[in-house]
Amino acid sequence: MLSCNLEVTGLSLGINLLQRHRFCRMGKHKENGISATWEQNNVIFFCDLCIKEIELGNRPTTHFSRDGWNNLMNKFCERTGKSYDQKQMKNKWDQLKKEWKLWRELKQGETGLGWNSTRKTIDASN
Repeated sequence: MLSCNLEVTGLSLGINLLQRHRFCRMGKHKENGISATWEQNNVIFFCDLCIKEIELGNRPTTHFSRDGWNNLMNKFCERTGKSYDQKQMKNKWDQLKKEWKLWRELKQGETGLGWNSTRKTIDASN
């Protein structure tokens, strides 16, 4: 991982990357691996990353491409210091998708509720 480079700046950069990699691999361990914890700001950042990867064409069908997942994992780790694998990110994606579908149903009035776009609240009759 750390390449041999006699230049001082290159060596410092290599050591910095190695330290960041080790830090990103740290996490809460559970029986089957590392348990992902998602703070609200990280969820928002994850959503922003997903949007960017979609715009870059790294979700050509219904799934992210290999490059898309790698970009998500690397950029998320660089920003948050949390190194989640593809399965953990996919689980979060699936959870957010379910929540979005429920929100869409509530907002579109299929439950008898409506949406007040002025106040940005759900309308319900008594």
